[in-house]
Amino acid sequence: MEIQLQELIDQIKKDGVETAEAQAESILNSAKAEAEEIVARAQAQADKILLDAKNENDRIVKSGEEAIRQAGRNLLISFRDSVSRELSAIVRENVSDVYSSDALSKIIVSAVESWVAKPDADDLSVILNSNELEALEKNAIAELNEKMRKGVTLKASDSFDGGFRIAEKDGQVYYDYSTEAVVEMLSNYLNPKVTEIMKEA
Repeated sequence: MEIQLQELIDQIKKDGVETAEAQAESILNSAKAEAEEIVARAQAQADKILLDAKNENDRIVKSGEEAIRQAGRNLLISFRDSVSRELSAIVRENVSDVYSSDALSKIIVSAVESWVAKPDADDLSVILNSNELEALEKNAIAELNEKMRKGVTLKASDSFDGGFRIAEKDGQVYYDYSTEAVVEMLSNYLNPKVTEIMKEA
């Protein structure tokens, strides 16, 4: 009986140890799985943080590069506009100088001579502002007298600052050599040249 009791005790011990070992192994496996899951979640979160940081960095770099490109374009446009304004001012000053000198009288006489030489020229008017008409009448009236007898009349108009216009058919058709028109024409010619020069620089 004592032997059976010992065997029973041994069996209980053995069963208890095996159960405890199984439970310990189960707890260990569960803890290991949970730890792996925590590590995987942490790794995924770290990967996401790194990816977000890379994307944000790429966005900032791209935005910075675009801002630099735009600043460069703005600088070039501003410089080109400044050069164009300077050229227009120089052209305006030179055209105004020519038109305010005796050269204007010579230009008008030459233009009238060319115009009246055309076979279909009739009813021709030279239109100037009042001051320039007065100066022209003083300086070039002798040269224009003969032309004026051929149907050329001088008229005053203060609708433009300087220069002159040549009109045909009672002003229905006219050719504009006013300061503004000549400056605009020369500036339109110069601006594309400036743009080309800047592109080559």
